[in-house]
Amino acid sequence: MGRTLSTKEDAGALFHSLRSAYAATPVNLKIIDLYVGFAIFTALIQVVYMAMVGSFPFNSFLSGVLSCVGTAVLAGKSNFLSPLFAKDLPPERAFADFVLCNLVLHLVIMNFLG
Repeated sequence: MGRTLSTKEDAGALFHSLRSAYAATPVNLKIIDLYVGFAIFTALIQVVYMAMVGSFPFNSFLSGVLSCVGTAVLAGKSNFLSPLFAKDLPPERAFADFVLCNLVLHLVIMNFLG
């Protein structure tokens, strides 16, 4: 019984430390978090829809899910709003790289649609 209480206390301490660390996160990174979360949520909605209705044009389903996941990955890897990861890269250049990579990603996905 004592170990369960300790585990609950540890979980509470972990959530408290995560909450306090996230409160100190800059707003720009919180916006990126929301963008990535929305992209992943959209991909999950597409997967649920495919499971319920069916996947007749399977390449359309794959294109939609890969578009959402690819956009989330590019947003997670990019640092166009925060110079925390690459201090030598100007934010304008990082944003241009993000836009160019998204353009290439979506051109490939449009080509995959047929």
